Amino acid sequence: MSEFDFHFPNHVKFQQKSKKTLWITLFLTLFFTLVEVIGGLLSGSLALLSDSAHMASDVIALGFSMTAIYLATRKPNKRYTFGFLRFEILASFINGLALIIIAIGIFIEGFKRIIAPREIELQLMLTVATIGLIVNIVLTIVLARSTKQEENLNIKSALWHFIGDLLNSVGVIISAILIHFTGLNLIDPIISMVIGTVILIGGAKIMKESYFILMETVPDQFDLDEIRQAIKTVEGVEDVHEMHLWTVTTDHFSFTAHVFLKNNAEPLMTVAKINYLLNEKYGLQHATIQIENPHKKQNLA
Repeated sequence: MSEFDFHFPNHVKFQQKSKKTLWITLFLTLFFTLVEVIGGLLSGSLALLSDSAHMASDVIALGFSMTAIYLATRKPNKRYTFGFLRFEILASFINGLALIIIAIGIFIEGFKRIIAPREIELQLMLTVATIGLIVNIVLTIVLARSTKQEENLNIKSALWHFIGDLLNSVGVIISAILIHFTGLNLIDPIISMVIGTVILIGGAKIMKESYFILMETVPDQFDLDEIRQAIKTVEGVEDVHEMHLWTVTTDHFSFTAHVFLKNNAEPLMTVAKINYLLNEKYGLQHATIQIENPHKKQNLA
């Protein structure tokens, strides 16, 4: 191990399954986006155009996700001491924001279509939507399986995009059928706005999760008070304070704490025991423990 490797441990993340999944998803999405744009313009369906706009955002979102996965494999350096893992969270935040913006755009266009309904080519609309439904079912299954094998907020955000697409396709098909039997073109923008609501909820959920990570909040699965009490049971520990626990990226956590030692405690052995406890009981592999002896501090004062 070189001196550089010693000072900068490998904060890297290799996700072969996620990488393969995203490449497949990206190519299929790009292809079908073009199909939907053409179909939406020719048929005049807002629901179909809403779906194509969402699919276009998926292409951009997947591009961010791919970038994040490749950056995550780069080793830390003197400037980026945590490596490039956090880009995954930034990409997820942008993806969530994109979903919300798309949903707002759908609402605005939907209101315009309600005020001024347009003629729709139902057969083309239904054909494209059916193809879209099949494609989105396949992509949703692929992404869902990937999230079970590798925990990745990026894949989750992409999955939400495609759940939205899947609902879009179902909504467009329902819209086409209802318009066929009722003759009410007003159904098209109403269905698109229902779809927009689902997209908005998904985007808000991804943004919320990303926001909490970016703000370095304590992850939901950990209880700092419980961890403090566990550390206090370690032989040689008097007290624990100044504790911080945050997420660098999905499943990568960092922990710091100041530990008061008892008079007779052996510092290195006590720290080793604390690190073992944190790793074995809580899965915290990146922990920084600062040892303090309150009795010695009083003497120095």
